Amino acid sequence: MSAKKNPIRKGIFFAVLAAVLYAINAPFSKIVLEHMPPILMAGFLYVGSALAMLMVGGMRMLHGRIGLEKSLEEKEWPYIVAMILLDVISPVCLMMGLKMTTAENASLLSNFEVVVTALLALLFFKEKISRRLWVGILFVTVSCCVLSFEDMDSLRFSNGSLLVVLSAFCWGLDNNCTKMISDKDPLQIVLLKGLFSGTIALGVGFYMGETIESVWMVVAALVVGLISYGMSVYVDIYAQRYLGAARTSAYYAISPFIATGLSLLIFQQIPPKVYWIGLVLMAVGAWLCSRDTPLININPNRSMEKKEKN
Repeated sequence: MSAKKNPIRKGIFFAVLAAVLYAINAPFSKIVLEHMPPILMAGFLYVGSALAMLMVGGMRMLHGRIGLEKSLEEKEWPYIVAMILLDVISPVCLMMGLKMTTAENASLLSNFEVVVTALLALLFFKEKISRRLWVGILFVTVSCCVLSFEDMDSLRFSNGSLLVVLSAFCWGLDNNCTKMISDKDPLQIVLLKGLFSGTIALGVGFYMGETIESVWMVVAALVVGLISYGMSVYVDIYAQRYLGAARTSAYYAISPFIATGLSLLIFQQIPPKVYWIGLVLMAVGAWLCSRDTPLININPNRSMEKKEKN
């Protein structure tokens, strides 16, 4: 059965594509952060995502595909506002965390997003979580705990790691908000998030006295944001239409491993033993999560529309 006829296969394709696009975030942001303060960096990342959506909009116009997606409605604005606020907090925490920890460590820790997304999807959005997915979540959680310790002998947590985990928590909540409006135009969603989150973060950064050292670093941040915050989230929303928030995040779990490989190639630093322990635990958890068999997930808004038609 082709991907066009199989919605699950289509959802998996979009989820994996989103993960690959997001993988460049940690290693390349780490490079740019050497020349740009974290709050401004977060702002330019989201401005870059807005630029990506302007490009997608232009392509739609050229191919006559305007009006094929459903527009956002007034009732969805609470979710949009929540996502904008979370999208200010999340990247700021991640950028500050990257300043204090390695790119490969931050990449793996970002998988805590899978845990938060699944738990919130279960508790508040009534998604079904299989036993296999629960076991995978357990491995991911244990791995995050191992990776968060700065000194295993004194059991002292790393501040940088905790900031990365906090950013993952916020993105987990953001994923569930996104799921509630995933049947609406992804371009509108990502454009609004990019414009407002980026503007707020830039405003806060300049107010806090942060400055730009190089125009080229601004361009670099915009490009990273265009790919990893713009196009990645755009296709991630399509994945959530078919898989739901929890299972989309499960497939998204491959992203940190791609990012880790890039980080090791770029920075050429051998991580400590504790990192490799965390890597093995995370790999097992990600594999279990990705092997979960999803049910066809219909957005609750679409379900209501079908009932009304009948």
